[in-house]
Amino acid sequence: MEAKANVKRGRWSALWIAVMAVAVAGVSMPAAQAQSAPMVRVQQGMIRGKWSKDHEVRTFLGIPYAQPPVGDLRWRPPVPAKDWSGDLNATHFGYRCMQPYIFTDMRFRDPGQSENCLTLNVWAPKVKAGQKLPVMVWIFGGGFIAGATSEPRQDGTHLAHKGVIVVSMNYRLGIFGFFAGSGLAAESPHHAAGNYGLMDQQAALRWVHDNIARFGGNPNEVTIFGESAGSISVSSQIAAPDSKGLFIRAIGESGGAFGNLAYPPLREAEQASDAFALRAFGTDDIAKLRAIPAKELQKAEMNRAYGPAQFWPDIDGWFLPESPAAIYAQGEQAHVPVLGGSNRDEGTAEVVFHKPLPTLASMRAFAKNEFGSGAGEFLRAYSADNNAQALRAMEDYSGDAFIAYSTWAWQNAQVKTSGKPVYRYYFALPSPGDPHHPAAMGAFHSDDIEYVFGTLPSRLGAHWRPEDFKLSGQMMDYWSNFAKTGNPNGAGLPKWPKWDAADQWQVMHLNATSEAKPGFRRQRYEFLKTVWSHPDLMAEHQMPMSAGK
Repeated sequence: MEAKANVKRGRWSALWIAVMAVAVAGVSMPAAQAQSAPMVRVQQGMIRGKWSKDHEVRTFLGIPYAQPPVGDLRWRPPVPAKDWSGDLNATHFGYRCMQPYIFTDMRFRDPGQSENCLTLNVWAPKVKAGQKLPVMVWIFGGGFIAGATSEPRQDGTHLAHKGVIVVSMNYRLGIFGFFAGSGLAAESPHHAAGNYGLMDQQAALRWVHDNIARFGGNPNEVTIFGESAGSISVSSQIAAPDSKGLFIRAIGESGGAFGNLAYPPLREAEQASDAFALRAFGTDDIAKLRAIPAKELQKAEMNRAYGPAQFWPDIDGWFLPESPAAIYAQGEQAHVPVLGGSNRDEGTAEVVFHKPLPTLASMRAFAKNEFGSGAGEFLRAYSADNNAQALRAMEDYSGDAFIAYSTWAWQNAQVKTSGKPVYRYYFALPSPGDPHHPAAMGAFHSDDIEYVFGTLPSRLGAHWRPEDFKLSGQMMDYWSNFAKTGNPNGAGLPKWPKWDAADQWQVMHLNATSEAKPGFRRQRYEFLKTVWSHPDLMAEHQMPMSAGK
């Protein structure tokens, strides 16, 4: 879904901001309140959380996992958090990372944005003595430019009721997380630049590995999961050599660092970052750029006069020694089970809200213009015999070109070389509609988030149906079962076969009546794989860096 500027943000009073700032700083709570609060000692010190309303889930928010990446730490790999004295008040979300307001459906429950944002949250059910629960670590989406863990739709309370510990982390975004000026590579002992946001995710995973047992979690049974840029991140963490051993399972919802979403090489990212810095600030000197106030960097990032500014992960030669596609092809990625898929209407909004609507004639003209000699093959893959079918076919192609193809390409690479099972889904239940997502958008990009977390009521203005709550319950069970065993199947659930040739490439269609169906869309993706392997065509289909969540 295209980014939209000027999203309305909630207004915080000066008093509330001051109270939240004190909370993030770690001031102790009043003694009367502290008596009933859950407490855990982590490596850095004692933290004090709060209980869920039903007193079944312990909630710890805004825990620092790395030092604030400010001053000389801006555009450097994350540094572990310092120890603190006293009890850290972990009852409120930490600041979200610096970002523009571009997605109208993002609502936050934090005190605002800051570079001091590297915190994480833990939702942990009650545990018996000696019990070690599986852990699910969430990576939010937002095109690597927006998002935060405080969104109500990503609250981990309901999922934790399924017998898993849920963790989510903030990570650096946009120019703060992926600026790759050549001066950064020059000062790096690894001759690498960019990817600081991905490194933040990895640092949070290390924190989980070192501390989650104190919450009753099993550090050797961690599943990473994410949506959109979060799913692309999951595919990248599987490829990153230093992330191996930090998780044993992975879930990707709409997105992979493959195909038209492949990362650029370091040299290309350096050139783009240097050119931006020179246009915006008249210098590419890293020391001078580190001295620029964060708000000025953010303002310049969104100024089209200096752009387009495209701050995106890159192949830096260190965090990612090669492209994820090359790493997977060689079988050098983490060999872990994967569950993933995409939504029916990932790109429908781009078609139905831009007139005129496609017709059979315009679709044929598009095929000839876009694919040349491959037009006939495109029209066979996206077949249509009338205008109504042409509209649906172009909606499908729009979603594939946006993000669905990259998801398939990643999971196809994993099933070929990992030796581990892959389970694919197709989220197909059309949305009932809400103020931000008209019903014409169908099962739109990011529509699945509330279903996975059991947070349907958090979507304001939506009129949910019984089938929505039924599917949400199924998805929570599938996802948590996978985190527990590496297999989504369980009692009372429609059978979900593995996705491979032996099972006829079965895909679980998540709908009002969920069921697995064979051979779904593979012909389309094999066609796109062939035509998009051409460098010129691939360049034309690169995803806009600010799009998608």
